[in-house]
Amino acid sequence: MIVCVSTECFPDLPLAQAMERLAELEFTAVELDIHEQGGHLTPAGVAADPQAAVAACSDLQRLRPVAVSFSAPETPALYDRFTACCRLAKSLGVVTIVVDSSELGTPFNGEIERLRRMVAIASGLGAVVGVKTTAGRMTQDAETTASLCRNVPGLGVTLDPSHFIHGHKKPASWEPILKYVCHVHLRDTKPDAFQVRIGQGDVEYGRLVSQLQRVGYKRALCAHLPPLEGVDQVAELRKMRLLLESLL
Repeated sequence: MIVCVSTECFPDLPLAQAMERLAELEFTAVELDIHEQGGHLTPAGVAADPQAAVAACSDLQRLRPVAVSFSAPETPALYDRFTACCRLAKSLGVVTIVVDSSELGTPFNGEIERLRRMVAIASGLGAVVGVKTTAGRMTQDAETTASLCRNVPGLGVTLDPSHFIHGHKKPASWEPILKYVCHVHLRDTKPDAFQVRIGQGDVEYGRLVSQLQRVGYKRALCAHLPPLEGVDQVAELRKMRLLLESLL
């Protein structure tokens, strides 16, 4: 396993400056966010000018890109934009593409078809799709997520334990999806607060790492900490890096 960090940790900085700050914090691997809302790069922008997107990623401050997080609205252009982002990932040597599942209430068969199409596009370009576990979406519980993976050959899971802790009296189990995990997002969380300072929440990092080791997981543990008001973001990221490195 390796430790990486999301560019979403510095959402208000231009991509180049965010990379510089992350390198100063001694991270060595990075997840790039390509989101229509608030991303350093946008799917529409990547599709419209692929060369400009490659140029924007030309100086990653010695950080190795290991994942791309893709988020875009359901429009007729969705799959063209997803294809463009997969091509960008391939040019950067990235294998893992993080995507959202559809909102609760979406027909199950429709979601299967959507994910099958994305997996087909990604696999044709040498990438793996990791659908993210998220409250309020079809992946909010592990059993449904595992069912999606069984029905979409090649689909992986981006495990975000916070969504199994926040809003629950006790953490919900993610055991059914462990064998499908291809990426992990981490912060600290309590039942009544989605993100808290590192060490003040209920995420059992050591237990999680042991569970992942048991199923042979060898990919990234990604620090995914949007800034908290009144909290030193640099100190939090440094604390998270040191914590995760101590477990590996």
